[in-house]
Amino acid sequence: MLFESRNLKYSHPGQQALVFSDISLEPGESVLVLGKSGSGKTTLLNLLAGLLEPEEGEVKLGGQNITAMKGQALDLFRGKEIGIVFQKPHLLASLNVKENLQMAHFFGKKKGQNIDQLLAELGLGGKAKSSVLTLSEGEAQRVSIARALANTPKLILADEPTSSLDDENTEKVITLLKTQAVKIGAALIIVTHDQRVKSHIPNFVEVIAP
Repeated sequence: MLFESRNLKYSHPGQQALVFSDISLEPGESVLVLGKSGSGKTTLLNLLAGLLEPEEGEVKLGGQNITAMKGQALDLFRGKEIGIVFQKPHLLASLNVKENLQMAHFFGKKKGQNIDQLLAELGLGGKAKSSVLTLSEGEAQRVSIARALANTPKLILADEPTSSLDDENTEKVITLLKTQAVKIGAALIIVTHDQRVKSHIPNFVEVIAP
């Protein structure tokens, strides 16, 4: 099993504990985490990424127990093995498209994928030297996906990647994520309240607020 989360529990200060369903994925498999706004979906994503430490339970990726890691070792592991697609692209405006992807290699201390080839696969081959400020919303989201894939991660986490996209771009983004996960043998977890995505990924778990 490439990825497993077991018995995860987390409490925000002054709030009732969130208890999450277990997830297990083989290379190339994908799952949706569905739930309404405020249900705890982003909390779960942060637990899976090692950005939050659970009160109970554990997260394993490639045989490594993420929840047992601390500090610099955890940061380096995340940079190498986990690609995160945020709801907003969060691209560095002072860098062009290719340089934004090269930053992922730098922070992950990993050679990763050939950036020019990756951009070409995502339909961005002509944008490598473009300012990120000139990109359309759909293009910026694809660059964000390319950045998450740059280090050939074992786990791809996508937080509401389609919430601001129209139907056509939603289909393109989900297809890209699924195709790339299969290509690099990664587990793919998409956190969303966008019901349109269910038609592309039938495997899902639901997060329900206590």
